[in-house]
Amino acid sequence: MNYTPPIREMQFVLHEVLDAAATLQGAGVDIDRDTIDGVIEGAGDFCARVLAPLNTVGDRDGCRLVGDTVVTPPGFKKAYDQYVAGGWPAVDCDVEHGGGGMPSTVGSAIKEMLASANPSWTLYTSLSAGAYRCLNANASEELKRRYLPQLASGQWTGTMCLTEPHCGTDLGLLTTRAVPAEDGSYRITGAKMFITSGEHDLAENIVHLVLARTPDAPKGTRGISLFVVPKRAVDPDGAVGDRNGVFCDSIENKMGLHGSATCVLRFDNAVGHLVGEVNKGLAAMFVMMNGARLGTGVQALGMNEVANQKALTYARERIQSRAPESMRTPNQAADPIIDQPDVRRMLLTQKSWSGGSRLFLYWLALQVDLRKSSADPSVREYAEDMLSLLTPVAKAFVSDRAVDSASLGMQVHGGAGYIADYGAEQTFRDTRILPIYEGTNGVQSHDLLQRKVLSDGGRRFKQFVEMVSGYAQTLDGRQEMDLFRVALITLAGEIDTLVTDLARWAQDDDCRVGTSAVDFLNLVGYYVLAYFWARAADTVLQLGDQATDFHRQQLAIARFYFDKLLPDTFSLLVRARSDTKILMDDAAIAF
Repeated sequence: MNYTPPIREMQFVLHEVLDAAATLQGAGVDIDRDTIDGVIEGAGDFCARVLAPLNTVGDRDGCRLVGDTVVTPPGFKKAYDQYVAGGWPAVDCDVEHGGGGMPSTVGSAIKEMLASANPSWTLYTSLSAGAYRCLNANASEELKRRYLPQLASGQWTGTMCLTEPHCGTDLGLLTTRAVPAEDGSYRITGAKMFITSGEHDLAENIVHLVLARTPDAPKGTRGISLFVVPKRAVDPDGAVGDRNGVFCDSIENKMGLHGSATCVLRFDNAVGHLVGEVNKGLAAMFVMMNGARLGTGVQALGMNEVANQKALTYARERIQSRAPESMRTPNQAADPIIDQPDVRRMLLTQKSWSGGSRLFLYWLALQVDLRKSSADPSVREYAEDMLSLLTPVAKAFVSDRAVDSASLGMQVHGGAGYIADYGAEQTFRDTRILPIYEGTNGVQSHDLLQRKVLSDGGRRFKQFVEMVSGYAQTLDGRQEMDLFRVALITLAGEIDTLVTDLARWAQDDDCRVGTSAVDFLNLVGYYVLAYFWARAADTVLQLGDQATDFHRQQLAIARFYFDKLLPDTFSLLVRARSDTKILMDDAAIAF
């Protein structure tokens, strides 16, 4: 598979729209534009040169369970060794653990390219970062010393073990047991399923973060504790010992991501250690879960980007039929399909989703860095509020749009998109899991509306709307920005009224949130991307005569988004108000 890292697009977002280096410097982070560029360019080279050629290999050959070990596709192990030797796992880990100390903003840019180049291979690395962050935030100093340097270096990888065969999102039903031992450790017994990278041959050890119940734990989510359970025992000095009681019973036969081992794990009296406090495991695990949700958004961005690259290449090369504007040209049998209006619509839709998502997700990554590094408590608090509010949107809206984009990519290819030769169908298969990962998008939508908007009287949401509306007001009097200003102000008013109505209706209607949540999240997603595309357009227009062809392209995509895609909010506003009685009418499904 050919993949071209979108370095120029990344630089436009990071440096010209978000001014990331200055923002980070203001929070005390020692970084500059040249450093950021150097890191992402180096990562892009690795992704294009090493990982992308293995993407089709992973899909074709898949993983095999041989004895108690998962054998990954040919080339995966060598690529992982190169990844570790290059220091890439440690780029955004803390210096005290051997990391590079780079901000999350840089890490997100790298993760986008990894996901574009080879999403199956990348999954072996993605949860390791989450395990690192979770342990760093919650583990004892002794456990940090034992595990964090090896996770940072990539010598070990990590997993997140939540789901069990009898329960999915409802973690209150989990039954994995953790029995205290005399030495202070615990013996973990139970089964976990859908565990990404639960077993493989890439790294020396695998660090499982496992949710389980102690013998006297209360029922439900209040009785869940978190434990670190390595595949191989780890001595206090970090040395790897014998195999622990963790076994892979099977690997799932999936629709896509064939190169990624999704495992059914059996914990059989495995030795584990408590992370944080007893019965406080779900709160500790949320560090990893929320990171994984943001990571899913970044993965979706990467796959959206590569779907567009494939479709754009094919549309330029495929000669078929006459284009409307060239019909008067004699002696020409056919034109590139990129000259067809409907093909342009599909390609520009893909570009709108990828470009808008990049602006949004990199801005969120900046909030992660500000929350961690800013000396100003109000800045840290605001960043926390925005991350809490918008993480469900980053996960759900961006992943749904990635599936849309992958489907459009197949459509641009026509019949060629349905066969394996061009890779468009693999991209669609690989992308389809993203709306299911880390809590389905319906769950994310309910989280946004109920827990992030209605629960605090709309405080956090009003903060974001005020930021967008305040920006829109600054555009007053600039005729060239009227398209963007009017749309942002109008939509803000519509959403504000909707939130007020939903809050009132939900008081007497238990189904109100469930009926409106998905439409509400999509409405917010369109609004968020509209804000960032307006900022991108503003950035270009302020360049005046200094704007390049690249800048004019970004302006054209922003105008397309507002003209062709943002009008979808009209139907979302109507659907979000739909009658719950119609949806919940049993007659509709009683057959």
